[in-house]
Amino acid sequence: MRRIGILGGTFDPIHIGHLILAQEAHIRLRLDKVVFVPAATPPHKDPQSVAPASHRLHMVELAVSGDPRFEVSDVELRRPGRSYTVDTLRHMRRLWPDVQLFLLIGVDNLKELTTWKEYEALFQLSRIVVAYRPGTEPGGELTERVRFLPIPMVAISASEIRARVAKSEPIRYLVPPEVEWYIREQGLYR
Repeated sequence: MRRIGILGGTFDPIHIGHLILAQEAHIRLRLDKVVFVPAATPPHKDPQSVAPASHRLHMVELAVSGDPRFEVSDVELRRPGRSYTVDTLRHMRRLWPDVQLFLLIGVDNLKELTTWKEYEALFQLSRIVVAYRPGTEPGGELTERVRFLPIPMVAISASEIRARVAKSEPIRYLVPPEVEWYIREQGLYR
């Protein structure tokens, strides 16, 4: 049975931390591929504070281009309304009925997972894998129902990258070179 990881997010912008998570999940979970799914309208963020979805999708495509382990899906950009993970997993399940799906999330997401739309259905549609830094203790009521994946994590956040761009500070080594170029060329986060 094929094994596919699903890594959703705002990716505003995608950065090295996202790529490390995807790479480690691919290796340690023996995934056939990891599919990046940029959210069109994240339910937990003000849509006005997020770069346009088309820019975020393009940055993800640039970041994973040429890596056969990774794909990008625009399913959430094609669907109207807010981007809910449960709807995306249902779509993926219809697309790949005979595949084992692994929903890849960070430890911060685990703490708020019970607030996600139809969160119980996520467990029926996929195996939930929580990436965390070794030395941190993941906790919460769902810890027995998820698999934990210790990965080397770098202290990078998309909000920090946006702030650095706004202050004209360098972001080299925080994002792939193609993403750095795209942000500069498009005048994003100024």
